[in-house]
Amino acid sequence: MDVYEKLREILDAGPVGAPKAQAFDEILRILYTPEEAALAVHMTLFPKSCEAIAAGAGVSPEPARALLEAMAGRAVIFSREKDGRKLYSLLPTIPGLFEFPFMRGGGTPTLDRLGKLWDEYHREALGASFSGNPTPIARVIPVERSIDAASRVHPYEEVASLIDSVEYLALGQCACRVSIGACDKPTEMCLIFDGPGRFLVQQGYAREITREEAHDVLDRAEEAGLVHTSSNSAEGISFICNCCSCCCTILTCRTELGLPNSFAPSGFEAQVSTEICTGCGVCLEKRCPVDALVMQDDHAAVAAETCIGCGLCVSVCPVDAISLVRREDAPEVFPSPRDLGIRVLGEKGKLEKFLDQMTS
Repeated sequence: MDVYEKLREILDAGPVGAPKAQAFDEILRILYTPEEAALAVHMTLFPKSCEAIAAGAGVSPEPARALLEAMAGRAVIFSREKDGRKLYSLLPTIPGLFEFPFMRGGGTPTLDRLGKLWDEYHREALGASFSGNPTPIARVIPVERSIDAASRVHPYEEVASLIDSVEYLALGQCACRVSIGACDKPTEMCLIFDGPGRFLVQQGYAREITREEAHDVLDRAEEAGLVHTSSNSAEGISFICNCCSCCCTILTCRTELGLPNSFAPSGFEAQVSTEICTGCGVCLEKRCPVDALVMQDDHAAVAAETCIGCGLCVSVCPVDAISLVRREDAPEVFPSPRDLGIRVLGEKGKLEKFLDQMTS
């Protein structure tokens, strides 16, 4: 079997997957040299020591370590220290293998080519693989100012609380807007936490920021009309993306590819007070990323089945005619990434294959 196809099969065992496609084959050949790919097929999505990887590949540790460090330096594999030992693992396609190489910006011929290939792959195969069977891997978190005090029940529904719950914060470029470039929304808006954040800062793909700077990013995202998204879990989140509907992988799965399970809406939905609404249309024209608002009898109206509960319409209404209210059928949020992963892998029939990587 071709070494790049073997590498794809290993990556495909993860929750998001890596479905077979010509675009992804070319992506792998750009990201990994043949020598690196030959070593990478002895890695998994679980961390392993250099010695274990080298032994599996039948090579000595020192040349293997040089290859591993080169790949980590380009952010195409992940590395971390544990108990004084360096461990290495493959990155899932999303979030990871797609996003990390773009996080310090684009503008090179290689990155331009990768951007086109990832967009092709997203539309051809990866978007559908990412979008749940049927459990969504990602979810929307409403902007902070759109939830009133009476509705604040779960900390994981408050984006500021998520920021305050992590230990380490980093900020990188939005890979989607860097690679697609379909709008002029700000790009340095991707928040990465704890282990992945430390890794990206160490490799020069992100910068460490303070908690205050992270809160400022959230404010700037709201001002720009970007949707907060993260993992569909209450704890253990490693990122908050601030997404536009024209470039970003998570939102375009629904807005352009029509995949209904691409992400879970928040636990809220917008509601318009018709007595207050002046029909100015600001919420329709400038804010709603999924066209869930329409004009009806000279006032705004919400299509509840389309609303994703981001709250962007609430924060821009000049007369406070829109509010977020609790959904009666609020989507499930999983306790941890592990619980989420087990559900998704089970639905895709890949749980056993994924767990086999733990012992390989």
